[in-house]
Amino acid sequence: MQALIDAVLQGDERAVARACRVIDDRAPSFRELLRGLYACTGRASVIGVTGTGGAGKSSLVDALVGRLRAEGKGVGVLAVDPSSPFTGGAILGDRVRMQRHFEDTGVFIRSIASRGAQGGLSRSAREQSFVLDAAGYDVILVETLGVGQDELEVSEWVDSTVLVCAPGMGDEVQALKSGVLEIADVFVVNKADRPGSDAIAADLEQRVSLGRAVRARPALQHGHGAFVGLAAAPDDERWEPPIVKCVAVRDEGTPELLQAIAGHRAWLASTAGQARSLARQRMASKRLLQTLLAERVAAAHAAEIDLLAERVARRELDPYEACERIHTG
Repeated sequence: MQALIDAVLQGDERAVARACRVIDDRAPSFRELLRGLYACTGRASVIGVTGTGGAGKSSLVDALVGRLRAEGKGVGVLAVDPSSPFTGGAILGDRVRMQRHFEDTGVFIRSIASRGAQGGLSRSAREQSFVLDAAGYDVILVETLGVGQDELEVSEWVDSTVLVCAPGMGDEVQALKSGVLEIADVFVVNKADRPGSDAIAADLEQRVSLGRAVRARPALQHGHGAFVGLAAAPDDERWEPPIVKCVAVRDEGTPELLQAIAGHRAWLASTAGQARSLARQRMASKRLLQTLLAERVAAAHAAEIDLLAERVARRELDPYEACERIHTG
């Protein structure tokens, strides 16, 4: 395992792929691997790309990779694909969409099956980002599933969250709902050459203005905890999400998007930005610790859980009593 850790730290692509597989499969040595890499993380810029399905997230990520490589930056891509609830399989199609980058040694692309995880991610997406970070990639792009209304988890641990909308799919902004709109650091109206893009941009601008007024209320409390400490910041210290129009398939608007992301990254160095970043990272770390603890409990009580689940299914025992029995056992 130490040899694998050393190879990852040297940027060996095969070692990076193997390390990601060890983590995704929850192999017995995955904790040892992460312990060896964690101290070398925190250097990459991590960008989350989320939004409704069909908005063009993959095309946008592909265009961003091309621009970032032109700047000489190493790029890692983690693209989450949905798993079948019946077979457990996933198409992992993003690797097909981005195949023009496969021969570029400065780009690492990994598709990840969601494996039933909620929030638009996979259970190990953040941990695999640690591998890419430790391997020396300058920018890590994380593309979520595209479920639209509850992709909040990604905003807790990425540096910047890009929310992608596109015309031609009904009431796009309404479909996103307030939760996912509030996590955006940058809004992108993709497919901006289509009718309706101006209306979406205007709707987003209206919601940004409304959010500015709502956030000014001193009693604001964000239900997901992602913006703890931000509401108290003075108006001139808050980050206001810019709205960028793009046509990703023609690489139009991508430079402006990268400029907006760079502006947000600069804001993160401010007092208000550091406070929000710390609050988000604390929430993400708490979620990760809870996940690891749940996995440890499940592994230690696997046989007991199976028996209790059978009794709960037969209505012989309620689920709350079942949990208490595991806890006290």
